Amino acid sequence: MLAEQGSADWFAARLGCATASSFKSVLAKLKTGKPGQARESYLIELVTERLTGQPVPHFTTAAMQWGTDNEPAARIEYEFRTERVVEETGFIRHPSILAGASPDGLVEADGGIEIKCPSSTTHVDTLIHGMPDEHMAQLQGAMWITGRAWWDFVSYDPRMPKNLQIYIQRIERNDIFIAGLDTEVRSFLAEVDSTVDQLTRRTAA
Repeated sequence: MLAEQGSADWFAARLGCATASSFKSVLAKLKTGKPGQARESYLIELVTERLTGQPVPHFTTAAMQWGTDNEPAARIEYEFRTERVVEETGFIRHPSILAGASPDGLVEADGGIEIKCPSSTTHVDTLIHGMPDEHMAQLQGAMWITGRAWWDFVSYDPRMPKNLQIYIQRIERNDIFIAGLDTEVRSFLAEVDSTVDQLTRRTAA
């Protein structure tokens, strides 16, 4: 049985792994093509987790708590609107590397969902312009890890008028994007491994 998201077992399962929610950080690069600060910060986070054996704590903002609190209602509304059943799941590991994803739900045999409960201004922007590009790495990453063919992006805001509370956009699997992501994540994890090895040998010296 997969560990419930947010549980101690869930944190243990993803310890030191590159996760889909942070794949955009793995891909972060400067205009020069060099790694960006977000990538370096995430590398340090994973190195720290592997050295300490403990998850790096993250401060929970009011906006993050809002998202957590409203995710169950968003899932129910999605099921109502689409007439599809959502299967909740835990952390799903890549079969051969330290990477994985925690889908907000698996749908039918070939799909999944990613739920966002953002600020009202971000929700309205999404209603107008569609899913923000910043989420593409997470969704394609989830499809890479799970082997699924599509993912529904869901933006939910119960503060909006009833007909505007949920936005659903189908994102199809992009194998070209996923091939590039696979390469970048493997390269990133090799850097994590190398850094851990260097620090371990330094400590032992």
